[in-house]
Amino acid sequence: MVYTLSGVRFPTVPSVYKSNGFTSSNGDRRNANVSVFLKKHSLSRKILAEKSSYDSESRPSTVAASGKVLVPGTQSDSSSSSTDQFEFTETAPENSPASTDVDSSTMEHASQIKTENGDVEPSSDLIGSIEELELASSLQLQEGGKVEESKTLDTSEETISDESNRIREKGIPPPGLGQKIYEIDPLLTNYRQHLDYRYSQYKKMREAIDKYEGGLEAFSRGYEKMGFTRSDTGITYREWAPGAQSAALIGDFNNWDANADIMTRNEFGVWEIFLPNNVDGSPAIPHGSRVKIRMDTPSGVKDSIPAWINYSLQLPDEIPYNGIYYDPPEEERYIFQHPRPKKPKSLRIYESHIGMSSPEPKINTYVNFRDEVLPRIKKLGYNAVQIMAIQEHSYYASFGYHVTNFFAPSSRFGTPDDLKSLIDKAHELGIVVLMDIVHSHASNNTLDGLNMFDGTDSCYFHSGARGYHWMWDSRLFNYGNWEVLRYLLSNARWWLDEFKFDGFRFDGVTSMMYTHHGLSVGFTGNYEEYFGLATDVDAVVYLMLVNDLIHGLFPDAITIGEDVSGMPAFCIPVQDGGVGFDYRLHMAIADKWIELLKKRDEDWRVGDIVHTLTNRRWLEKCVSYAESHDQALVGDKTIAFWLMDKDMYDFMALDRPSTPLIDRGIALHKMIRLVTMGLGGEGYLNFMGNEFGHPEWIDFPRAEQHLPDGSVIPGNQFSYDKCRRRFDLGDADYLRYRGLQEFDRAMQYLEDKYEFMTSEHQFISRKDEGDRMIVFERGNLVFVFNFHWTNSYSDYRIGCLKPGKYKVVLDSDDPPFGGFGRIDHNAEYFTFEGWYDDRPRSIMVYAPSRTAVVYALVDKEEEVVVVEEVVVEEEHVEE
Repeated sequence: MVYTLSGVRFPTVPSVYKSNGFTSSNGDRRNANVSVFLKKHSLSRKILAEKSSYDSESRPSTVAASGKVLVPGTQSDSSSSSTDQFEFTETAPENSPASTDVDSSTMEHASQIKTENGDVEPSSDLIGSIEELELASSLQLQEGGKVEESKTLDTSEETISDESNRIREKGIPPPGLGQKIYEIDPLLTNYRQHLDYRYSQYKKMREAIDKYEGGLEAFSRGYEKMGFTRSDTGITYREWAPGAQSAALIGDFNNWDANADIMTRNEFGVWEIFLPNNVDGSPAIPHGSRVKIRMDTPSGVKDSIPAWINYSLQLPDEIPYNGIYYDPPEEERYIFQHPRPKKPKSLRIYESHIGMSSPEPKINTYVNFRDEVLPRIKKLGYNAVQIMAIQEHSYYASFGYHVTNFFAPSSRFGTPDDLKSLIDKAHELGIVVLMDIVHSHASNNTLDGLNMFDGTDSCYFHSGARGYHWMWDSRLFNYGNWEVLRYLLSNARWWLDEFKFDGFRFDGVTSMMYTHHGLSVGFTGNYEEYFGLATDVDAVVYLMLVNDLIHGLFPDAITIGEDVSGMPAFCIPVQDGGVGFDYRLHMAIADKWIELLKKRDEDWRVGDIVHTLTNRRWLEKCVSYAESHDQALVGDKTIAFWLMDKDMYDFMALDRPSTPLIDRGIALHKMIRLVTMGLGGEGYLNFMGNEFGHPEWIDFPRAEQHLPDGSVIPGNQFSYDKCRRRFDLGDADYLRYRGLQEFDRAMQYLEDKYEFMTSEHQFISRKDEGDRMIVFERGNLVFVFNFHWTNSYSDYRIGCLKPGKYKVVLDSDDPPFGGFGRIDHNAEYFTFEGWYDDRPRSIMVYAPSRTAVVYALVDKEEEVVVVEEVVVEEEHVEE
């Protein structure tokens, strides 16, 4: 069957309706109520012409499913027209179950996924300290044991619209044999029964999608036939709600008349209605107007926001959100100007939240983030920004993790086109944009979310206790359901294709992969914890499918999984039998630092630090971090606050004497972050503001809560005071925060120059508990950490691999970084032949207390650059 999406420009709705004397069979749907809504709550404006770099005569060749909405003062009454169209062919047969549950008789095999009893021999854990790590990050293991250089498609010459056309013509590579994991990790052979079963279910699902949907590529374009789609003759609305007994589309366009637009149901529980254009050719539903679906359900009559809605809005003095029909005129849609940056070899991620990214106590906007925060991220030296809370969430304090509308960018921060302009600007700056996507659970809301969507608790979720996360108070998806797969796979594709995100950080993956959700479970590394009855095979198969989809259509896209369990083969390609993520978040590191910060310095063990940092699986890349947004939330403390506590309020000014607590805190803050980046993985993450030791915690505006047991959780009177980022503190040259920020910046520049996080060479030569010293090599750099609280060491011998001359390239004790200047940066360090600390050579250095110094091998005189001097020089030029 052929579906058509139109590029026709429809006129916006005039503020006053004038009859033209003609009527259609359904009548003209425009009315005064619509124009009043657009005037009072206008939702759109143009953002193309703020800077010349955004101007272009090019137009996307694909039709945007969402565009720009009207904002106060810029409502347009102009009309335009176009005859541009495009078509795609659905290759599924006419009699295929294109919209059916996997439990139906035709797809019964996919719903009967069960785990085996796991009667296998226990095995030891593969996780271990990596003393000698020779990673070939540019090499990729292929089926059959061959090693090939990974190749990425050069898209530097294509336009961003060309990309959308190209991926529509691509097919997802067929499944491989799924056997390579046994060569990578021989211990997995003891669990072959479970893993082969898992892979067979994945292959069966791929085959079913190929048979009934025309392939994973077509299946993932569900938003082109579900929800609202527009053709040159009208608007079609489809919704999957198998539990509903009747359904009608209501909204401003028909005065909320439930008898005006009755929907029809097909055999698979999909409701549908077609609304022809008005007699003047304008769409039946005006852009920017409110819409909902009214259903008669087993739980009673229910008005719901369409599940596939691409914009929703909370109007003043209203609690539930409203679905907004978002289809602006062509001239008001944002046009992407810049191609995606090339996939970085190593990730340096700046974790961000749009709403709290302003120094002022308010909800910030996409536009302000684009203009103010992105240049800051670029200047700090990060090459990726990870944005939280993009998917619409009615409860702001959920940090974006209780999603209500999965296809809608949060309206608190602006319009969908504002978000597009933000991403385009990041691409112009060479910054990769990652989205913190939530497919692990959904909001418990019934009024504006998916919960009880069709009046049953099993529409998108498992019914009963299995479909409820008691700790998060949220609903859990049924990943074995055909339409749930369509919804979530299309959701991932939507954000990559429509908004040009460059990848995802998948939230709550541990909760997905196990029926116990990781609650009250301590993972020890025993493989029986991963491959048994507690594993949710449906969920793991979904993760394999979504990684297959993402990497198949967008080869340079990045996927990061938040998994605390250490699931083996988590970051091995799907074709080799793995789950398919590019990176795993190394979550144990942040927990370790908090554990240590609660102890005295004398009780720290450097061996324990090194073990935690290097405790990761062979050939599985990790993103390390000392702290993320989790540690900044109210009830916890950031590293800076653990270290310096109340002294931060009175002794961070440079014109005041410091205190021992401040001196210790500044020194350890830098060391903790550098050793985490140096040893923790192949990527690094920092939550915005923590680079300069942001004081206090994050506390979203909230009212007091009265619990069922009668207790009361105090609120904060809806204050935004602690829901912002005081970037001015890090920029102030009269505060000690500035030194922490400049050191973090120097770290990023060091990694950018030497690429040590992805170096093939890593060797830890010293873990001295008595001296509190850690020495390791990564690439051509030698890292020296002295964690002792009082002892400094002169003529301290450290081992190294390569002969020649070494010089200091980064020094945490440098005065611009808040240090005491005890290291001479002009000194040269020549190697001595002879084995020391299992290294063939050594150099003699000075190691002051609580200091980290990085030494680089000098190949040519002109290649030596002290990172702190580069940073200072650039700062001078900018000023």
